[in-house]
Amino acid sequence: MIYWITVNYYSTELIQRLIDSIVETCHGASPQGINYQIIIINNSPDDLSIHRLKSPSISVFDAPENIGFGRACNIGLTWVYQQDSQAIVWLINPDAYLSENYLSPAINFFKSYPELSILGTVIYNNKGELEFTEGQFHRKTGIIRIGNQLSEILQNQPYQLTEWVSGCSLLINLKKFRECPQFDPNYFLYYEDFDFCLRYLNQGYQIGITSQMQVFHETSSITQRNPNLKLQYSIYSYLLSLHKHTSKAVSLYWLFRISFIGLITILITPQKSWYKLKGVVNFIVKIYQK
Repeated sequence: MIYWITVNYYSTELIQRLIDSIVETCHGASPQGINYQIIIINNSPDDLSIHRLKSPSISVFDAPENIGFGRACNIGLTWVYQQDSQAIVWLINPDAYLSENYLSPAINFFKSYPELSILGTVIYNNKGELEFTEGQFHRKTGIIRIGNQLSEILQNQPYQLTEWVSGCSLLINLKKFRECPQFDPNYFLYYEDFDFCLRYLNQGYQIGITSQMQVFHETSSITQRNPNLKLQYSIYSYLLSLHKHTSKAVSLYWLFRISFIGLITILITPQKSWYKLKGVVNFIVKIYQK
């Protein structure tokens, strides 16, 4: 059994495409097929169309409101963990879909490499160009980088150890965890995957990235509906990540730098700068209300 978790936000058509790719892959992976369960967390509870997708193998859970990506995933993870604490969970974006014949490796991967707790997959955009291979983090500078090149290790080895992988396509081997893994609920959108991986990496869990499984992603097809909110959430989450995973000096440097740039550009790009500053204010309020 493999459990899929995806989060809906007015994305029924995209999730239908994702489901079609999962069903086709599961049924074609072996003569007997592969048992699977798809869990959809509905972050747009007034979007009743998503319930039309329900079936014995597809469950829909309504969130009370739009609670963000990480908290929605936590609902799904908790449910799966209660059903089967030894399961494989595959978190996948609603605007992503599977490449052909890549599910069998997912089922067998953690059997072959039981040392891994979290596994990311290579991600391509819908043009077939590499979008994500591995995440890098420079603690001394606070720079978070996204790799989009296949290293020699990724080309020739089953996986490469890394610091973090994208939540767009992320597998979790639940049997490696002493309790149900969870995202930090203080994140609404962006960098929650980065924080998730670093927290468990710091606890001794191994994280890998593989090119043996490939996912295609229609980049920002949902978040680009409101680019200013995307910027606001991104700034807030980036500052929160630095606060948690770098020194105070590095965190303050980026806080002041982003604030300064937002202030001096407010007459040139008022709307963009305003949302950037809102992200800064939201971060400060979150930190100092504790």
